[in-house]
Amino acid sequence: MNLKSYFKDTEGTGVLATADSKGKVDTAIYARPHFMKDGTIAMIMRDRLTHHNLESNSHACYMFIEKGPGYKGKRLFLTKVREVNRESHITLKIGISSCLLGNAVRWNAGHKRDKYLTHTLGQFVTFIPVCPEVEAGFGIPPHSG
Repeated sequence: MNLKSYFKDTEGTGVLATADSKGKVDTAIYARPHFMKDGTIAMIMRDRLTHHNLESNSHACYMFIEKGPGYKGKRLFLTKVREVNRESHITLKIGISSCLLGNAVRWNAGHKRDKYLTHTLGQFVTFIPVCPEVEAGFGIPPHSG
């Protein structure tokens, strides 16, 4: 099985280990790698410690632990060859109910903030908040507390 198929078809958890230029190690839970047409592997990351480590030390190790009993998985030794900034790509814009982003526009003056949307998916897309009730002229009810 090739790696692209393996990561597409196998359930499990990924861990990326990096170290800074002084050798101080960090690990983080990471999504599956993306396999590019040119044969390289891409990892999507925010500007946090892992990214900073890779700026000063281009070597990393990605370990994927398969779901299930025992110790099965893959280990990839990686070297950063280039970096592409998100700003240089087209940003996907998604219309989303404003209350899911944490805006207090619901009938009870509350919200339904969804952490997966704001913290996970929000890293990769730009949300366009909409509120059908407000846009239809119903307004936001006054806070009753």
